[in-house]
Amino acid sequence: MDRMLLMKSFVTVAQVGSFSQAARSLSSSGSLVSRHVAELERQVGVRLVNRTARSVSLTEAGVRYAEFATRILKEIEAEDASIACVHDRAEGSLGIVSPKWIGCLDLGDAIAAFSVAHPRISVRFELGGLSDRTYEFLDSGFDIALHTRDLRDSSVHLRKITSLPFVLCASHEYIGRHGALTHPDDLPAHDCLVHVNEPVWRFGYGSASTLHKIRNVAYASNSYLALQKAAVHGRGVALLPERSVHDDLLSGRLRALLPGRTVPDRPLYAVYGPGQPAPRKVTVFLDFLARWYKDNPVPGGAERAGTGRAAQR
Repeated sequence: MDRMLLMKSFVTVAQVGSFSQAARSLSSSGSLVSRHVAELERQVGVRLVNRTARSVSLTEAGVRYAEFATRILKEIEAEDASIACVHDRAEGSLGIVSPKWIGCLDLGDAIAAFSVAHPRISVRFELGGLSDRTYEFLDSGFDIALHTRDLRDSSVHLRKITSLPFVLCASHEYIGRHGALTHPDDLPAHDCLVHVNEPVWRFGYGSASTLHKIRNVAYASNSYLALQKAAVHGRGVALLPERSVHDDLLSGRLRALLPGRTVPDRPLYAVYGPGQPAPRKVTVFLDFLARWYKDNPVPGGAERAGTGRAAQR
């Protein structure tokens, strides 16, 4: 039988001096309260209560144990209240893990801004090491995992934060040597710079979308920043995060290819643990992150994406 329940019954009997009054206070029955005290005595190994037809009194051991049990129950109540209070406040430690590529880009800026805006939250932000099992981040001590792929897992909570625009691009030097693409089917004739986790490129949306497995891989990396540098140096055609290459597109170091054929956005999902409600620090972070991306869009990205989608319809 649960020791805390037994202790609560015993402490109530000690306070009111009666099994029947204790039962009324606990919304229970006198016989059940009596059994609780008897079971506690059995577990402790000593008699705690003197029972007579007219009264109930504590033994010497009972007085000592009543003081101990009262203190323990009060500490448990205080700790429960404290934990509930922390749960409802935006403070404490917050562990976040994300893919390396986006953590080194705008996500890093967003989380830095969050840390400045919420100094009472101690942020632990790690890049890489994400498992295919979406819940594994919890076992590693993280509160939130950020993913840039579609997820389906009922064992965790999932919230879409934003969409991340990508762009197919190459340098003017490369285009001058090899010519511009006019259709995705032209890709086999071009040197391609490929992220090792994305050997297949998609163009278009829905039933109009097409998949292209890249076979002419001239340069591969697990870093979009490395691929971007290779593209700027004229090594080939790359599919890159638009926010990362925005300045290169403006300066002319890179040129967007196939503007009439939309490259689908990548989703940015936040995954957090089960249970309702989520800790306040988690909801505050997710709200901040969604608002940051809304307030800091890729310049011109929405317009280009809208044009491309319209062309696909």
